[in-house]
Amino acid sequence: MMQTNTRLGILLMIATTFIFAAQDSISRHLAGEYNVFMVVMIRYWFFAAFVITIAARREGSVRAAAATSQPALQIGRGLILVGEICVMVYAFTLLGLVESLAVFTAYPLIIAALSGPILGEKVGWRRWSAIGVGFVGVLIILQPGVGVFSPAALVPLLSATLFAIYGLLTRYAARRDSTATSFFWTGVSGAVAITLIGVWFWEPMTLADWGWMALLCLTGASGHWLLIKCYEVAEASAVQPFAYMQLIFGTGFGILIFSEVLRPNVALGAAIVMAAGLFTFWRENRAAR
Repeated sequence: MMQTNTRLGILLMIATTFIFAAQDSISRHLAGEYNVFMVVMIRYWFFAAFVITIAARREGSVRAAAATSQPALQIGRGLILVGEICVMVYAFTLLGLVESLAVFTAYPLIIAALSGPILGEKVGWRRWSAIGVGFVGVLIILQPGVGVFSPAALVPLLSATLFAIYGLLTRYAARRDSTATSFFWTGVSGAVAITLIGVWFWEPMTLADWGWMALLCLTGASGHWLLIKCYEVAEASAVQPFAYMQLIFGTGFGILIFSEVLRPNVALGAAIVMAAGLFTFWRENRAAR
């Protein structure tokens, strides 16, 4: 029987967010030099191989892992996720890591807002209040109506929305499919879709950048492996708040590596979004109990 180890789970979540932040940094570099579709395509090839291996090991065979009574839903999830990744990597090239990740932290609030119409969950006034406060934080980050505002700032918000929809559909799929099955379809359907697009945008890469690409693939696989281990040893409600560490690590990489600047409005807005998100997690955990 699996024993719960919350302290280990928190450490694994922090390690996961550090690796994902490093992955974002490598993606920002490569997407700045090569086409986004090609970068995501190569990354997905490795990710699909990793997913197939893990899912088959858990279910006993690839056939068992792929067995689902809702293939359209599973394929749709995979397509949404690969689309979200393409949008987010593109956002890195437009806005950098700091501002893109600051806006992306709104995805838990979008999940809370859409959980009613998609999953039929009840959204009370406290959750709506947190959602409203969180989006005030997003507006502070985006600064609409001022001279420096650019439509490019909406790109990471689109990515956050797509990721929220993906998360809700994953919860919906979990009602009838195992985690291994959903994991399998996430990698395979996404890899097929991005390959059909990415091969048309192939560009020759330098040897050094092939090294970065290999590291990108390794960080993706290791990050997901750590995340799986994290949820195996601790409850999601206990470790999920620490997922916000990715914003902190990503901001650090953006400032130290890419000489980005953390503007006061971005710091304030991100803090508000994080506070609203943490309150939402707390309310969901309390309601579940």
